[in-house]
Amino acid sequence: MENNPVLFSIISGIVGVLVGVVVMMAASKLGLNRSKQQADLMLEEARSKADSTLRQAVLDGRTQAYELKLEAEKEIKSRKAELVDQENKLSRREDNLNLRDQACINKEKQLEDKNRKVNEKLQSLEKMENDLQAKIDVQIVELERIASMSANDAKKELMEAVEKRMDKEVSTYIRDREEEARTKAADVSKNIIALAIQRYAQEETIERTVSVVTIPSDEMKGRIIGREGRNIRAIEQATGVDLIIDDTPEVITVSCFDPIRREIARRALEYLIKDGRIQPGRVEEVVNKVSKELEENIYKYGEEAVFKLGIGRIDKELVRILGRLRYRYSYGQNVLQHSMEVAYLTGMMAAELGLNQSLAKRAGLLHDIGKGLDFEMDGSHIELGYKLAKKHGENEVVLNAIQSHHGEVEPKNLISNLVAAADALSAARPGARVESFENYIKRLEDLETIANGFEGVNKTFAIQAGREIRVMVEPEKVNDVTCHKLAKDIRDKIEAELTYPGQIKVVVIRETRVSELAR
Repeated sequence: MENNPVLFSIISGIVGVLVGVVVMMAASKLGLNRSKQQADLMLEEARSKADSTLRQAVLDGRTQAYELKLEAEKEIKSRKAELVDQENKLSRREDNLNLRDQACINKEKQLEDKNRKVNEKLQSLEKMENDLQAKIDVQIVELERIASMSANDAKKELMEAVEKRMDKEVSTYIRDREEEARTKAADVSKNIIALAIQRYAQEETIERTVSVVTIPSDEMKGRIIGREGRNIRAIEQATGVDLIIDDTPEVITVSCFDPIRREIARRALEYLIKDGRIQPGRVEEVVNKVSKELEENIYKYGEEAVFKLGIGRIDKELVRILGRLRYRYSYGQNVLQHSMEVAYLTGMMAAELGLNQSLAKRAGLLHDIGKGLDFEMDGSHIELGYKLAKKHGENEVVLNAIQSHHGEVEPKNLISNLVAAADALSAARPGARVESFENYIKRLEDLETIANGFEGVNKTFAIQAGREIRVMVEPEKVNDVTCHKLAKDIRDKIEAELTYPGQIKVVVIRETRVSELAR
C-alpha cells in the first residue's frame, strides 16, 4: 500500500464518491418526505375550503330560491287581482250592453208603430189628394165652360203676365243695384284717392324757362363778351344757348328751349367766372368737362329715383333718360319730380286695390319718359316714350300706361287708369304747376264770364283754384233736364275758348227754396 500511492488515491476517491452518493440519497429521501407532508396539508386545506364553499353555495341557493318564490307568489296575487278587475269590468259592460239592447228593442217597436201610423196617414192623404184632384178637375171643366178658355190657354196667359211682371221687377232690381254699385264705386275711389293724397306730400315747384348766372361785378360782363364778341360767340356756339347780357347789374341770363344745354351753359359760365381764364379755347375745354360731369349727374339722378321707388332693375338707357327729366319742366313743374309723384300715388292706390304695387310704380315713373327726348326727336312725348320703353323690353302694362295716360289710347288694364288718375292729381294739386298771378285771375274771370253768358244762370263761382266752377241757375227758367244740357254746353265752350292745365269740373246747381214767416 505504501508502495502504491496512486492506487490508494483511486480507492480513496471511489470511497468518497460512494459516501457522497449515499449522503445525497439520504438527503433526497428526507426532502421527499417533507414535500409529501406539505402536499397532504395543502390537500386537506383545499378539501376544507371546498366543503365550506359548498355549504355557503347551498345556503345562498336556498335563500335565492325563497326570494324567487316570494316574488312569484306576489306576481300571482297581482295577476289574480287584475283578472278579478277585468272580470268585473266585463260584467259591467255586459250589463250595459244588455240595457242598450233592450233600449234598441224598445226603439224598434216605437219606430214600427210610427211607420205604421205614417203609412196610414199617407194612405189617408192619397185618398184626400185623389178626391181633391177630382174636385179640381170638375172645377176646371166648369171654369173652362164659363171662361170659354182651355186650361193651357189660361196657363199661357198667366205665365205671360207673370213674365212681364218679373221682367219689370228684374229691370228695377238691376237698375237699383247698378246705382248702388256706382255710388259705392265712387265712394271707394274717392276714399282711395284721398288716402293716396294724404299719405303723399310733395314740395311746390317754381317755373323755370331761363337760367340766371350771378357775376361778381359788371366788369366781368366785358370779359365774357370778349374782344369783338369772340368769347360770347364761342360760349353760344359750344353750348347752343343764347346769352342775354343787359343792363341788369351783376346778372347774365341764359336762354334756351333745351334744359340740358341751358344747364351746361350755366355751369360752364360759373366755372369760367370762378377760374378767370375766359377765352375761346378755354371755353370749349370747360364745356366738354362740364358736359361729362352733367352726364354723370344725370345718370345719378335717374338711379336715385329708381332706388327711392324700389321698383327693381331698369335698363341703363331708361335710367339715363329719367335723369334728363331732372332738367325738364312742364308748366313750371319739374318732370322728374312729377313722374316720381305719379309713381308714388299710383303705387298707393294699387296697394289699396290689391294690385301689383311695384308694377304700378314702374308704370307711373315711366309714363312721361318721352319728355326726355322730345327736344331731340320728332313726335309727341307719348309716341317717343312708348317706342323707347318697348325697345328696352318693358311690360305691356307699362306700355299701355304710357300710351293711355292722356286718353289718346284706350286703357287696357286697371293700372293704366290709375296712372292717368295720378297724373291728373299731380298736375292739379295746389302749387304743382305755377302760373303768373295775372294769368290766374284772368282765367278765373274768363270761367265765370263764360258760364254767366248762358240763359237762366243766376250766379257763377270759380273755386278750387280754377279747377271747379259752380253754376247757380234760376229754377223757374231751368228744369232738371235742361241742367244736364247746360253743364255740357258750358264744358264745351270752356274747352273751345280757354287754355288751362289739368281739368275743370263744371257743376250746375238747381234748387227751390220756400220759406214762410210765422208771427
